[in-house]
Amino acid sequence: MTIDAAERDRRAEQFAALHEEGTFVIPNPWDAGTARLFAKMGFAALATTSAGLAFGLGRADGASLVTRDETLANVRAIAAATTLPVTADLEDGFGPTPDDVAETIRRAADAGAVGGSIEDATGNPAEPILPLDEAVRRVRAAVTAARELPFRFTLTARAENFLYGRPDLDDTLARLRAYQEAGADVLYAPGLPGVDAVATVCGAVSRPVNVLAGSSPGVTVGQLAEAGARRISLGSSLARVALSATRDAARELREHGTFGFAAGLATYAEVNTLLAGDGATS
Repeated sequence: MTIDAAERDRRAEQFAALHEEGTFVIPNPWDAGTARLFAKMGFAALATTSAGLAFGLGRADGASLVTRDETLANVRAIAAATTLPVTADLEDGFGPTPDDVAETIRRAADAGAVGGSIEDATGNPAEPILPLDEAVRRVRAAVTAARELPFRFTLTARAENFLYGRPDLDDTLARLRAYQEAGADVLYAPGLPGVDAVATVCGAVSRPVNVLAGSSPGVTVGQLAEAGARRISLGSSLARVALSATRDAARELREHGTFGFAAGLATYAEVNTLLAGDGATS
């Protein structure tokens, strides 16, 4: 599906408006099929997942093993699969300079995304997080590129400390405030250690906060909303659900020679029907 300017503008305004009040959950498809599935389930927007894409390509995540072209092809396929707004996981912006980050934003928009995130992780295990001044320059370049687009592109800035073994909440708050000052529309610190930390982050900034959920079964959408989260994403959780179920089914077959995993599966016809059309719910 080709996304014309009017449709792009509609998606962009719809996505921005979702952040203005209340709390919404945004699932993370890793291909066109899961994008259609989540759209049919009634979600209001979609977010791509770098980890889900990497896993689908048979690679590890977080080690710069997926190229910008591969990422943008995935964005294009997901954006074309439904009529929902799509925000793209653009990792560190795919390049060593702020100009590279700006070009990634422009290319993501051309691929059909109406939002995207830039993170401060380096992909280097020895030095996993960028120095703050460098990270701010990259966020600022992303913001500038987003503002130059002919539609409203929602830019998310990510502080990755907690995902990379640096559980420093004070530094995370300083980074999020700096990214806010640089113009980011949404702020995101994946891996926060609990609802209290989420509340601290949400209370320390004035922009909408995205929270990563799905890895703590005891935490609810209601609790995260009460803590101040405006957007709740799942990251790689749903991709890992699919991989885990496939692993367990293969293990049963290989070790026991049984097919118990088939109980309760959607039928071939049901899946065909579910994925038919453009994935819209209306």
